[in-house]
Amino acid sequence: MDRRGDDMAAVLEAMCAGSVEAFDRFYERYAPLVMQIALRMMEDRMEAEDLCHDVFLEVLRSGRKFDRSRGSIESWLAVLTRSRALDRRRRARRALQGSTHASGARIPEIETAAAPEDLVVLRFQRAAVREAFAALPSRQRRALANAFYSEKTQRELADEWNVPLGTVKSWIRGGLANLRKQMAVRGWIAGGEGGTPHDGE
Repeated sequence: MDRRGDDMAAVLEAMCAGSVEAFDRFYERYAPLVMQIALRMMEDRMEAEDLCHDVFLEVLRSGRKFDRSRGSIESWLAVLTRSRALDRRRRARRALQGSTHASGARIPEIETAAAPEDLVVLRFQRAAVREAFAALPSRQRRALANAFYSEKTQRELADEWNVPLGTVKSWIRGGLANLRKQMAVRGWIAGGEGGTPHDGE
């Protein structure tokens, strides 16, 4: 019996139910795996970071679909990350097709390119995330940005900013809670009451 896998499946369930602590634990456990795959697939750190963000946002929205009987969380995330990476590469290739069409350059068609309506939804979703993030208090924005995209631990961030570790954790958790509320207000996830973001201490 894989007790650790069962534990993390419970964490995933709690995260999808709105637990910020569960999200923190899930992200800390699986972000290195997702980022490693993203870097290998995209071969560009900025693209990999964007992909990592997209994957965890999708997990947050649809993690309830995970079926423990069909495999581990690691394999599920690996498949999801590779799938989204291929989507990005296909879109990039389609863009290249458009830019080279006038010159007569020929690039093989890709049968499984993303549908135009999916690209529109993705564009609006990213805009909503940017707006929600911008609405957070500055300390929460900084804490979340470093928690997601820097390679520093929370302890290292606390030392760098000369604040207690508990304060950094509070900023991150408060930021996640506020971000979830703002996304709920915009209709992208269920739950949350919206309103003015609170500034976690």
